[in-house]
Amino acid sequence: MLLSKKTFSAMLKHTEDLWLKNVDQLSDIDSRFGDGDHGITIGKIARAINECVENWGDESIRETIISLSEKILGISGGSAGPLYGTLIGGLALPLSDENEIDGELLKKMLQESYNEMTNITKARVGDKTMMDALIPAVEAAVASSGDIPDILSAAAKAAAQGAATTENFASKFGRARSYGEKTIGTPDTGAISTSLLFQGLYEGLVNQQKNQV
Repeated sequence: MLLSKKTFSAMLKHTEDLWLKNVDQLSDIDSRFGDGDHGITIGKIARAINECVENWGDESIRETIISLSEKILGISGGSAGPLYGTLIGGLALPLSDENEIDGELLKKMLQESYNEMTNITKARVGDKTMMDALIPAVEAAVASSGDIPDILSAAAKAAAQGAATTENFASKFGRARSYGEKTIGTPDTGAISTSLLFQGLYEGLVNQQKNQV
């Protein structure tokens, strides 16, 4: 299958909705060992998504992703803006002027997103950050031999599992690092929001397919 602009818009919109539904939960988790504002920032990012989707005209998928990335990079409130701006901006790197995305191109987009993130953070799996969800998600997506729904399903499942495992780790980055082993038992809020990102993209695709039947 191919992801059209319409379908990609629906995927982003569902991600926006899912993030907004979990704003309070994300801030609550973040307040235990952080600044407690992760949910607020994610809400701002979600509204940036809505603005881009609602105003999407003749721009290519690449142009819209770049515009969204720039909006997110400009959002104030901790590290989430720069991190998600970079993550989403990386998706545009393999694109030119395509109005449709196939499975192989989607894998390249996700791989470049991961590559861009490794340029701005040294965090890896086990460090209790959003990378605990992003890295396994991208690895699962790239390893998938199926079509786009299978790629995104694999990514969503791996991201959810990665986010869940952060309960077992001690924080090694950010303000939570000062709490050390006290953070064991609490999941990382960035990993959870990253998991919700992949969940939103996958569910948005599934819902769009159902609506087309």
